[in-house]
Amino acid sequence: MTPPLPPARLAAEAAERARTVATRPAASLTALGLGTSSPLAATTTEDGAVLVAVPRSGGLAAAVHRSPERDLPARLTVTCRSPLPLRNPLRARLELAGWLTALPAGDEQERVLAFADACPSDVLLDVGLTATLLRLDLAEVLLHEGGACTEIAPEEYAAARPDPVAAADADLLADSARPLAVLCARVRAWTGDDSVHLLGLDRFGVLFRVEHRRGCYDLRTPFRAPLAGPDDVPAAVRGLLACARSGGSPTP
Repeated sequence: MTPPLPPARLAAEAAERARTVATRPAASLTALGLGTSSPLAATTTEDGAVLVAVPRSGGLAAAVHRSPERDLPARLTVTCRSPLPLRNPLRARLELAGWLTALPAGDEQERVLAFADACPSDVLLDVGLTATLLRLDLAEVLLHEGGACTEIAPEEYAAARPDPVAAADADLLADSARPLAVLCARVRAWTGDDSVHLLGLDRFGVLFRVEHRRGCYDLRTPFRAPLAGPDDVPAAVRGLLACARSGGSPTP
């Protein structure tokens, strides 16, 4: 039996998964008194700053500048969906809550470059013209995945980095389609009569969605050790197949 991971490692892995979800483009922004809207773009920079691009003449920018404290309570929600054709492709949802604030005078150009490094976007060409950047000062980070919710300390979220394997999962799933199909069949045999679908992969393992009559759950077949990058995936998948032949089982 694999020993349980220490709490510090579990927290670090959750923070990394949260930073990975934050790289996805599907985001919505809910601000006090203004409801929910779609930002022009949003990202978390390498140093952990959460930046949101919004219309310069829009309600969000105006509300921040009108506020007595020059900030506005808000929640940024980012969703991660599987690239595979599933009935419910939602893999994870990240909620970043805090206060929207304007950037200090003179910091906009530096923050645009940091934004571009993390998430290149044509919207950044409009910053200073028809768009502006706001910073979300974090108070709460919640990661929803597999039916569970994990709270992550803002400082742990800021210190983490995105998963380099998950960033390329669409191509990796296609390149390893045949061995992953074999692995999926073996997981299906392990679960019994339940329906099993490949959900995705990251540097920690391969993810599956298991559907049964009462609902569904996600499980992971973990690699022997976290991978350094996408080039390690083929050998790691072969290792999982060898483990499956010897009787190993996935973990919820």
